[in-house]
Amino acid sequence: QVQLVESGGGLVQPGGSLRLSCAASGSVFAMGWYRQAPGKQRELVASITGGGTTNYAEYVKGRFTISRDNSKNTVYLQMNSLEPEDTAVYYCNAKAGTPWNIRNYWGQGAQVTVSS
Repeated sequence: QVQLVESGGGLVQPGGSLRLSCAASGSVFAMGWYRQAPGKQRELVASITGGGTTNYAEYVKGRFTISRDNSKNTVYLQMNSLEPEDTAVYYCNAKAGTPWNIRNYWGQGAQVTVSS
């Protein structure tokens, strides 16, 4: 069983920055961030493999950076140039198990509000 503990988030003005962190308690092979705005489906923001390969949603490329500290089993999301449209609950995701039996785990969610 893997537990994910998120930190960060909050209220920021447009153009500002925030950093999210997520620490995993067990062994995982991929981690990432999703977000869900009111009335919308949860969507992928960014992901990173254990080897450091990253993937970003088109709408965050150049603004958000995902990174990972494998020694701490922690993933980070640095969010710059935030826009009101980035307002959402951000969820940490981790994948564990084997390629033919992947288990998904989720953090508790962190509210990010971008408003003046």
